Amino acid sequence: MKHTLNITGMSCASCARAVERQVGKLDGIQSANVNLATEKLFLEFDDSLLDLETIKNEIRAAGYGAEEEVMTREVIIPISGMTCASCAASVQKALEKLDGVHEANVNIAAEKAKVVYNPAQTRISEIKNAIGRAGYKALEIDTGEQTDQDQLRRKKEAERLWKKFLLSVLFTIPLMYAAMGHMIGLPLPAVISRDSNPLYFSLTQLILVIPVIAAGYRFYTVGFSRLFRREPNMDSLIAIGTGAAVLYGLYAIYQILNGHSDYADYLYFESAGTIITLILLGKYLEMVAKGRTSEAIKKLMGLAPKYAAVIQNGQETVIPIDEVETGDIILVRPGERIPTDGVVVQGRTSVDESMLTGESIPVEKHEGSPVVGASINKNGTIRVKATRVGKDTVLAQIIKLVEDAQSSKAPIAKMADIISGYFVPIVLVIAVIAGLAWYISGESVVFSLTIFISVLVIACPCALGLATPTAIMVGTGKGAEHGVLIKSGEALETAHKIETVVLDKTGTITEGNPVVTDIITTGLLSETELLRLSASSEKGSEHPLGEAIVKKAQEMNLNLDEAQSFEAIPGHGIEVLLAGKRMLLGNRKLMDDKGIDITLQEESDRLAREGKTPMYVAADGRLAGIIAVADVIKPSSKEAVEALHRLGIEVVMITGDNLRTAESIARQAGIDRVLAEVLPQDKAHEVKKMQAEGKKVAMVGDGINDAPALMQADIGIAIGSGTDVAMESADIVLMRSDLMDVSSAIQLSRRTMVNIKQNLFWAFAYNTAGIPIAAGLLHLFGGPLLSPMIAAAAMAFSSISVVTNALRLKKFKPSH
Repeated sequence: MKHTLNITGMSCASCARAVERQVGKLDGIQSANVNLATEKLFLEFDDSLLDLETIKNEIRAAGYGAEEEVMTREVIIPISGMTCASCAASVQKALEKLDGVHEANVNIAAEKAKVVYNPAQTRISEIKNAIGRAGYKALEIDTGEQTDQDQLRRKKEAERLWKKFLLSVLFTIPLMYAAMGHMIGLPLPAVISRDSNPLYFSLTQLILVIPVIAAGYRFYTVGFSRLFRREPNMDSLIAIGTGAAVLYGLYAIYQILNGHSDYADYLYFESAGTIITLILLGKYLEMVAKGRTSEAIKKLMGLAPKYAAVIQNGQETVIPIDEVETGDIILVRPGERIPTDGVVVQGRTSVDESMLTGESIPVEKHEGSPVVGASINKNGTIRVKATRVGKDTVLAQIIKLVEDAQSSKAPIAKMADIISGYFVPIVLVIAVIAGLAWYISGESVVFSLTIFISVLVIACPCALGLATPTAIMVGTGKGAEHGVLIKSGEALETAHKIETVVLDKTGTITEGNPVVTDIITTGLLSETELLRLSASSEKGSEHPLGEAIVKKAQEMNLNLDEAQSFEAIPGHGIEVLLAGKRMLLGNRKLMDDKGIDITLQEESDRLAREGKTPMYVAADGRLAGIIAVADVIKPSSKEAVEALHRLGIEVVMITGDNLRTAESIARQAGIDRVLAEVLPQDKAHEVKKMQAEGKKVAMVGDGINDAPALMQADIGIAIGSGTDVAMESADIVLMRSDLMDVSSAIQLSRRTMVNIKQNLFWAFAYNTAGIPIAAGLLHLFGGPLLSPMIAAAAMAFSSISVVTNALRLKKFKPSH
């Protein structure tokens, strides 16, 4: 048998050998190899002679720790048959009982379970069986194509509910007319009149209610099944309430058959029919609204082309997108979507990447330019070599991120989940106690039954269960539309508490590439000639400042000369012989060493104060001018900082640059606080120090060296143009590389949290007020008695209102 153990407490190679020796002494060990770097012990042993626990005890006896390596896998399983939060709680409990399941989250709004498990201890089939044993159906595991299937399934379910509602309405309207028409003077045929023929009056209602009960049969099959399993849900409440009404109606018919015609006044068939009809309508509207919460994913899925024109053996062949392989050459014509991520190998064009970045201006592409799948080729025919296909494309990863976020739970949802788990049993107890209490106090059986049914029907665990996940689904989807990818419900919740935003300077506040900002001459040469000679001199240099000068000259299409000699002077600059001129380019030290008279000192000091690096240029022993180079701030940085200030957030800049340059950038951007000369490895420590002040901190960065700080911060925000490591470490990814989206993310979080709190308040307030009123609290003080039909309408409205309120987030637009 092969197995891997994680070993702790080893500090050197001697420790590793000691573990190997200790384990090697045991009978049945075939091989034992320790990898000190990974702190793992790779074992091969005869499990008929030895068990893992004995091996672990032997290692512990040698003074080291030993734990089994836990290999986990995460799956998202769609589930059908859940109707309320109690159902979700039942499934979650069933999954958490399985050996090897580390985490189980069931999202009632998405109708999915996210399960993290150890494949060595349990299998997907066992997880599905556990869902089946709990009384629900596990559908096919989520794949890239699953979202389309989910949408189709929901559409079919909504159509099925609509048909059932229409059937129930068809019979409930005449049922209501037969039962209550005489009370308001509406005529009834004598053969079914309450006064002249009470038996037919009763039987007519029974005949009319049977199709309605048939339309709502799932309330009974599911509801009683959950009740017998001692895990009652909302269906159980409906089944018991309407079942009791029908049973009492049958008892009334029995009494009428025995000559007690006054029982014709106490038939409850119309209550049962109306309750089922209203709840079917509520379920239909809820299903439609829930479908709209995942529209963001549907839109993203719709962006992906279904086919690609691939060049095979010199011929164009149209194949399904699933068949495209890495390395395939794809032909993309103007107006078509690029099928997959790749690089342009032939042609020039401009590409609309707004689906990814939200930026409406097309991006120019030529040979060697990377392109993203689902972006639109605007005006030129290009050939693209596929570099990432299927689940590896940027679009597929965005969809996966949004799906994961929508499947996750925010901490605020935990209390609602706990309450939902106990909610239905408590309501059942309240209904029984309230009914018995009124009966004992001297009220009739009919009155007590009305109380019992009203309490059961008005209670709504659905509103509690839907309050958080619907808002998170809409919020994360809306974020994706604005180029803000929020990775989890927890990140969405935490972002609203942020008090301080820490911005990395290079590549985040600034462009990340030094550029020429100023050219100042002494009059010896023109600005153009000064730049041309300087760029010609720097052509052989690898210094970033020199590269910036060369790039500026190329942008101006200047002809550069070849240097006859080139000498780099470390820490000072360069000396070059160029077209008969002896050129010197460098700092003040170089000019002093070469005896060059400095005549532009004031300009040099001013440039330094502005955070720019002045580079002196001398020709044939005389100062010709200064070229200033700087990493300029992005156009949106100042506006982004102002937007954060309007949200009441402190903005801090962190950089490895010297204090003077850092303060200059900070002044330009309007930043509150500067942390300069911070080494990359110390960024996380600086974030930690701010957290120690009691602040909730968000870190915004783009590089590998930002990853530890992104993980240390309460919220890590990665710039989309940054490294994969930074994006992996972050909680939020900004696809547009625009700092303005930092405030967008925080605004979205705040708006979503307000929405969730509104939903939870409504759900709690509704149930807290509704149940006592249904139990007869108002009647106790001379007020009206709540009809079960009104209770059913209120319950249906409660769920719909929560989902509809969450859908208001679709109107979110960040204010900048």
